[in-house]
Amino acid sequence: MTLIIIIAVVALVAIIWISIYNSLVKYRMQTQESWSQIDVQLKRRNDLIPNLVNTVKGYADFEKTTLQAVTDARTSVNNAQGPAATMVASDQLSGALTHLFAVAEAYPDLKASANFTKLQEELTNTENKIAYSRQLFNTTTASYNTKLQSFPSNIIAGIHHFEPSEFIVVPETEKEVPTVKF
Repeated sequence: MTLIIIIAVVALVAIIWISIYNSLVKYRMQTQESWSQIDVQLKRRNDLIPNLVNTVKGYADFEKTTLQAVTDARTSVNNAQGPAATMVASDQLSGALTHLFAVAEAYPDLKASANFTKLQEELTNTENKIAYSRQLFNTTTASYNTKLQSFPSNIIAGIHHFEPSEFIVVPETEKEVPTVKF
């Protein structure tokens, strides 16, 4: 009778252990998958930029420094290592694109170009998808990190060397309230 109880307790502990381990794997995979969604959108944006730059180059007197800033920022995104560095580079690229679109306002022929307008809309749509994907990543990261820190999964996570995921943070410059003048 005692042996049956010991076997039942060991079996129960094994089932609980496996269940917790599998849930940790599931949360880690969801975090990785949500980062993958960001990567997909960043690639889509990077694929659109050469077309945008070539369209804008058709307007000879357009600011070359603006185009160079966009190209350099795109290269930085491509060369970034890890989520944090990629997001910093991505934020710089978003800023360069915003500046490009602002400068384009001074070129009525460029603004009237159907190709430029279509590319601008696609990039804006992609920026929105990146923002959504960042939210999803932070949500899945919060769930995963909570699981890593909760008892008893924190014990199993420690034994199996599960590492926490880092949140994507908004740069301080983007938190500043813009000055609006009329």
